Amino acid sequence: MEHKREWLFSLIIAGICLVLASVNLAPMSAAQRGLHARGRIVAVDNTHVRQNLIVRTEAQVLTVQLLDGPHKGDEFSITNMLTGKMEFDEFYEPGAVILVEYDVVDGKPHHGVARGHYRLGMQAMLIVLFGLLLVSVAGVTGLKAVLSFVFAAMVLWKIYFPMLLQGYPPLAGGLGVVALLTAVITFSVGGINRRGVATFLGSMMGVLLTCTLAVWFAKAFALHGAVRPFAETLLYSGYIELRLTDIFIASVFIASSGAVMDLAMDVAASMDEIKRKHPAIGVVEHIRSGLRVGRAVVGTMTTTLLLAYSSSHITMFLLFMAKGLPMENLLNAPFVAAEVLNILVGSFGLVTVAPFTALVSGLLYQKTSELASIPGCEHA
Repeated sequence: MEHKREWLFSLIIAGICLVLASVNLAPMSAAQRGLHARGRIVAVDNTHVRQNLIVRTEAQVLTVQLLDGPHKGDEFSITNMLTGKMEFDEFYEPGAVILVEYDVVDGKPHHGVARGHYRLGMQAMLIVLFGLLLVSVAGVTGLKAVLSFVFAAMVLWKIYFPMLLQGYPPLAGGLGVVALLTAVITFSVGGINRRGVATFLGSMMGVLLTCTLAVWFAKAFALHGAVRPFAETLLYSGYIELRLTDIFIASVFIASSGAVMDLAMDVAASMDEIKRKHPAIGVVEHIRSGLRVGRAVVGTMTTTLLLAYSSSHITMFLLFMAKGLPMENLLNAPFVAAEVLNILVGSFGLVTVAPFTALVSGLLYQKTSELASIPGCEHA
């Protein structure tokens, strides 16, 4: 019966993913975005490109042949503007395959823009390989994990991000999205049972604590949401009313929610196994056993957050070191302080989710044991 419920739940989530794939709540319509197609560069004109050491600027003119789409085989010229920002610019050679965005004028492609070397095919292949690896290692649980992964991506891209652009409250919306994702992921992977309920409740308690601390420390650190990349550009794009600080706070607890769920599932699964092997264990000893498991996992999980966040800023740390700037300057910089808040506040939620989940699991399993001991309630 439990397996049937889990498969039905998975089918419902798969159906929701298919519906979300066809939904578009973003403010900009498809007509405004233009058409996309793969294109092969058949000729390059670098006459106007200026090079200063390793930095290139000005216009590179490309002759591109479209490889797919409604205008397959057509050739036209596009301009690749080089801004001198190496993290954004791409310099192309003949034969390269790129993603082209273009408009249609009099039935012909015009006003094309190069959107980078074409990587979507390799990305799709990597996703498929990852899914196959999950299924081969974890079986049906891996399949449900893949489904949860797709669902989380769909909810964020198709619902939460458009909601933010339309002015919905970032914190309330973020908590709602995290609650939805946590419910789907924990019940899909952990099952619709006491283990799943304990994982969900423990995770949400950790997320709520993280959210509370993020609100308080963002104000104490005097941080605003513009410390995130592209935040200022977003304001200049016509979204001046966006509450960037609230979006920054939401990003803190959303970013840590995955690790929080991971740890909650570890503790809840351990508590479930302990109760199966020792049905007569008391609630206090059961909770203590869960806490011992949590202690063993917390130490490495907090380090995981530190490595995950700090590794994405290696070049920034190298720059400060190359300039000979003291550590005080580095730690006091707004964007570094934002990452410190991200790491430490996320770790608070991660550390506390272990006792939260152990406590909830102990009470859930104890309550069920008490019901089972009452005549007529053995199958409750």
